[in-house]
Amino acid sequence: MTGIVGNRGRKPFLWLLAFGGAATLLVGGSGVVSVPATPAPAATGPVPGTPAPTAVAQAAVPSGAVPTVRPTGTLHPVGGSATAPATGPATAPTTGPATAPATGAATAPTTAPATGATTSPRSANGAATTPPAPPSGPTVTPGPTASPGPAVTPAPTGAPQPSVTPTPAPVPDSDPREIRPETLFVNGRQQPVKVRVPRSASGRYRVVPGEAPPPRGKGKVVRYIVEVERGLPFDAEEFAHEVHRTLNDRRSWGFRFKRVSRGPVKIRVSLSSPAMTDRRCLPLRTLGLLSCWNGGRAVINAMRWNEGVPGYRGDVASYREYVVNHEVGHGLGHGHVSCPGPGRRAPIMLQQTKSLHGCRPNPWPFPKR
Repeated sequence: MTGIVGNRGRKPFLWLLAFGGAATLLVGGSGVVSVPATPAPAATGPVPGTPAPTAVAQAAVPSGAVPTVRPTGTLHPVGGSATAPATGPATAPTTGPATAPATGAATAPTTAPATGATTSPRSANGAATTPPAPPSGPTVTPGPTASPGPAVTPAPTGAPQPSVTPTPAPVPDSDPREIRPETLFVNGRQQPVKVRVPRSASGRYRVVPGEAPPPRGKGKVVRYIVEVERGLPFDAEEFAHEVHRTLNDRRSWGFRFKRVSRGPVKIRVSLSSPAMTDRRCLPLRTLGLLSCWNGGRAVINAMRWNEGVPGYRGDVASYREYVVNHEVGHGLGHGHVSCPGPGRRAPIMLQQTKSLHGCRPNPWPFPKR
């Protein structure tokens, strides 16, 4: 009985002793294994409204330093957290969470804090291990972004826009032998366009087709034909029109000229190259420069028709009237005459192509009509 009572008396004491020892181990005794605590936020001060954590053995460790853990079981502070030897039994965590100071000291948790502090991961037996070095590959630097181009400022809505007039492409002349200078006016008359006249052409005439009636009125009708040597750079119809207009002008010979293309005629007006003129005028010597009347044909030198003579001072239109009237005058029976005096109007039968001999140029037989 005594023994039973003694045992019953000792049981509360033994339970109390066991509870105290367990409590001692739980609170701060040796052989405690540290459980990683949640890493503290990277902040320089406590979060408002949160109780300050209890720091256990907060020993300052230089930034980036990793303490050495000896396998003897002796406690060494690592970043301010209590650790147990590798051989110690695993127990509950301490009541105070181990936190790392905001200055970047090393802590025990394996998860790196946001501030970049170095941590000490543990191996399976509890020994501290050195974390693997980061890859040594080249650091990838993001390439430069393309700079935006210059801003284009739109023109105001109401501002007038400059108009760009494209330069038209040059248009080739219809006839490469034609010279197109600016339009000239001499003595109040528009002058004909000059062309390049060849020294010789085909040597064959072409009769301008069709007829042109004489003007109404009284007077003798003179039938005539107009011919143009093939290969000359002149329009045959235009030449025939110019001859007909000149001969039927009231200042001309006073006959009524009728142009025909066939049948008997009194006169042939033939536009000829310089070489053709020389042949048709034989035995006269025209030297490629003069016109003539020969064998019922008024041979008009195409070179003179195009250029005129110096005595007319650029008035080619008037010279054309002169040469037609002069050569047709020979066909009507008129011969050459002289200049009546210096400054006087030259007679139509004066060889004005050679020289005016002091007279003024005159293209008409009866200029005062």
